[in-house]
Amino acid sequence: MSETSRSAAALEIIERVKVLREIEEISGETLARELGFDPAEYNQWETGEKDFPVGALIIIAAKFKVDLAELITGKTSKLKTYCLTRAGEAPVVSRRPMYGYWNLAYNFHGKKAEPFLVEADAATGGKPVSLNTHPGQEFDYVLDGRLLVSVGGHEVEMNPGDCIYYDSNEQHGMKALDGKPAHFLAVVL
Repeated sequence: MSETSRSAAALEIIERVKVLREIEEISGETLARELGFDPAEYNQWETGEKDFPVGALIIIAAKFKVDLAELITGKTSKLKTYCLTRAGEAPVVSRRPMYGYWNLAYNFHGKKAEPFLVEADAATGGKPVSLNTHPGQEFDYVLDGRLLVSVGGHEVEMNPGDCIYYDSNEQHGMKALDGKPAHFLAVVL
């Protein structure tokens, strides 16, 4: 996805969040406090200075009782029996400079979990682990490459086939190792 289309997609997400917030007649600061976000950081998300993290979008979607796919794409998910996502056809949810997220069940209505294919760029290896939190739990399964995962102050190195399940209320994050990208499945519950 190009930088231009990524910016357009990010702006559309921002506008959908603002509209939902305005319908409920709630300020950005109040929403941030209610959902446990730092108000200054939330403001950076709404002004486009920073991308909304996927975990934050999941929380916001739940708050306003909309499906994550609808918040991200503007389209209502309709599938209730099953959804099939073909290789290479999952929509990009959010792309920060060093991470790519693809929603693997974007068109299933009423999901109880959000499954993503995530790529940690090789460049994440030379940087400190960027930590975040969000309500719920998370399951990550490494497909290829190696990851350093930090959860609640503990760091573990993971290889293909390794998996980790954790309380995502704890500070957590990951980065690729060995100067190569890493791909993993992330299921946010």
